Amino acid sequence: MLVGIGLVLVGLLAGILAMLFVMNRRPASPVGPPVVERVELGVPRAARSDTSAPVVMADAMTLNRLFKDVAGRVTPSVVYIQVTSGGDDGGWFRNFDNRFQDRGPRQSVGSGVIIGAQGYIVTNHHVVEDADEILVTLPDKRQFEAQVVGIDPNTDLAVIKIEEAPDLPVIVLGNSDEVEVGEWVLAVGNPFRLTSTVTAGIVSALGRQVNIIGDTFGVEDFIQTDAAINPGNSGGALVNLAGELVGISTAIATESGSYEGYGFAVPVNLMERIVRDLIAYGTVQRGYLGVQIGQVDAYRAEQLGMAHIHGVYLDDVLRGGAAFKAGLRSGDVVLSIDDVPVDAPNELQTLVARHRPGDRLSVEVWRGGQRRRFEVVLFGEEDPAYADWFDALNRTPEAPPATPEETGREVEELAEWGVGLQALGQRERQAFDVQEGVYVAYVEHGSLAAVAGLPRDVVLLQVGPTPVGSVEDAREAFASAAEDDETVIVRVKRRDGVTAFFEVVVPEEE
Repeated sequence: MLVGIGLVLVGLLAGILAMLFVMNRRPASPVGPPVVERVELGVPRAARSDTSAPVVMADAMTLNRLFKDVAGRVTPSVVYIQVTSGGDDGGWFRNFDNRFQDRGPRQSVGSGVIIGAQGYIVTNHHVVEDADEILVTLPDKRQFEAQVVGIDPNTDLAVIKIEEAPDLPVIVLGNSDEVEVGEWVLAVGNPFRLTSTVTAGIVSALGRQVNIIGDTFGVEDFIQTDAAINPGNSGGALVNLAGELVGISTAIATESGSYEGYGFAVPVNLMERIVRDLIAYGTVQRGYLGVQIGQVDAYRAEQLGMAHIHGVYLDDVLRGGAAFKAGLRSGDVVLSIDDVPVDAPNELQTLVARHRPGDRLSVEVWRGGQRRRFEVVLFGEEDPAYADWFDALNRTPEAPPATPEETGREVEELAEWGVGLQALGQRERQAFDVQEGVYVAYVEHGSLAAVAGLPRDVVLLQVGPTPVGSVEDAREAFASAAEDDETVIVRVKRRDGVTAFFEVVVPEEE
């Protein structure tokens, strides 16, 4: 019996361990010179040896030793952060509702990762947001007061700094572009104030957008993992079995407020780009195309004569912006950036977010049944061409007070589709700049609408070929679509003025 189990384990783990056994032998390099010269983050990739090697068989004991070795090397680099704030909200961790799970009025906790021998630590923006005092405790029990170096709400990242101390254990930076679905990862952090906790799992998916960053220019391209992540893990490390940092734990998808198998981490390549700017400038020097983007769905691909459903649709190209000057126009479909394919808006946002103003990008688009290529030089936020655009996008519409009849509006539930609809009031008409449509009050987690990516807080304008002006119109249009097709295309308008399309699967008849 035991021999049989051993053989099964060898068969399952041999392939994984063959690669990891060799990767784990890569030598570490010394940390760079002082911050006044140059800030060296992690261990330089150039110092790492080639990872190619023949397959080596391994057993369960080898895997056990590998996990222990990685945990032992990584744990010293992950710190415990205590934040004292005078605000009312001092939560630990964000979930899909974009709320903190613990509402302590004075103190919150989280995690951070040491990325520079000069005392630099990366964590989440929401961990140190509105902090009055920050206390960092290392795994060896040394404690330091920390100061915020810079924050980036667009990626939910922040850099803090402690007094330079001897023998700070700097983590090794990996390459998140090489991360693959199915590979083993470890999450290291301080869940529920349980310091230096290590959990294991696999990479469940890549490029996830879960809509927890509320900023107009929020960038979400998360690594999804089933390694147990809980409140307190925010800002902690997600590492591969070479002991390299591949992500910063940021969010969980949960209905209970605790681990349910879905954790999300900011990829290290994006983190490194953001962190370098925060250390150098205190803010992120971000380049912008000057476009508003949307999904390419089946209906849109067919209308544009595309053989496959891929790319990112340009809803609007700002006149005078970087993309416009390069020759891009509304209605183009971006297929790749610097020869890296893009198939979702967040993928395009992430690739652009890695670049600074003045950087040149090669953008391939689909236009008029042909592929075309343009060279785009990115503009910065301060460019005069973007002044009015940024002002409009960042301006929060002032809605008039709700009237008594609007206050009592009921939400109509379309349970089979997983949406709650509400008649438009004056507040929505003004905020969304529409006169007709139906307000999407909620989208049920895990429903057909949620799987399609349909967000809440948008105005539903059209279901299939039918414009909707009332909740009853929408109900009838959905019912008609369920009789005729397997999927239905819905058109919505967001608060930022962007029109988006979503393809929703028709519910099966009971």
